[in-house]
Amino acid sequence: MTTAWNWYVIALVLFNLLGCAWLLWWTSKRRPGDPKPEDTSHYWDGDITEYNKPMPRWWINGFYFAIVFAFGYLFWYGGFGTYQGFGHWSSKGEHDQEAALANAQLEKTFAPYKGQMIDALARDPQALKLGKSIFANNCATCHGSSARGAVGYPNLTDDIWHWGGSPEQILHTVLNGREGVMPSWGKVLEGMGGPDAVDYVIAYVHQLGEKDGGSRTDYATARGKTLFEGVCVACHGKDGKGDQKVGAPDLTDSYWLYGDSRAVLHETIANGRHGVMPAWGKILGDTRSRLVAAYVWSLSHQAKPGTPTPQ
Repeated sequence: MTTAWNWYVIALVLFNLLGCAWLLWWTSKRRPGDPKPEDTSHYWDGDITEYNKPMPRWWINGFYFAIVFAFGYLFWYGGFGTYQGFGHWSSKGEHDQEAALANAQLEKTFAPYKGQMIDALARDPQALKLGKSIFANNCATCHGSSARGAVGYPNLTDDIWHWGGSPEQILHTVLNGREGVMPSWGKVLEGMGGPDAVDYVIAYVHQLGEKDGGSRTDYATARGKTLFEGVCVACHGKDGKGDQKVGAPDLTDSYWLYGDSRAVLHETIANGRHGVMPAWGKILGDTRSRLVAAYVWSLSHQAKPGTPTPQ
């Protein structure tokens, strides 16, 4: 706030408070020559008289007290421009204080689970309950309340994991996030195989997911295989089963993050995809990240409570 605006706000506050005090004083005082309350000379039906009585003194003093209180409040808490007040109060400071108290309480709740292994936490019903609550508050926005995901957001209840589904890999994903990038290959493929090159690759990718393992040898799939082996194998492998080290999905199963229609696959191959899983480590901390990772791991690994953890 500039100095000019600062003084403008101070002047506006003082004008309103002092103006209220002046208006209260001006309208409540009696002036020489004013008739008595019962001498207004207004009568109806012979015996009904109009009075003009001022407000009671205690009522007027109550208004003055409110104005004095307002001055004290503004001097203590701040309200005159950028003046912070004698109490040095701020909404940010109060928020930080309350957040610190809440976090201290949460630390007591989460302390028993500090540093525990994910598969061990997954066998603790109370830990899973806490993990589910953390998931609902932070992860359900993208993955859904049932964790079954949506277009562009993976289903966490199945056994398909682009970055690996071991307890350690899931915890790493939660703590540090993931960034999956599918480059745009449209122009590269067209330069290698002509204007229909992307469609050839789609034909071959569709064949990879068929039960016969891709035994057809029509022209489109044959050309697509050649193009696939020239471009796509670097991430997805020669057999199309992907690589969890770089988040490259398996193209031979029935799961498709963005869909498997020809139009969707054309968009994916020609223009690429960029998926980001945020890093929650700094937001949730280690213990809460472990709890939510344990809950996610449990969705596809239904361990019975009380089952000993493998050594």
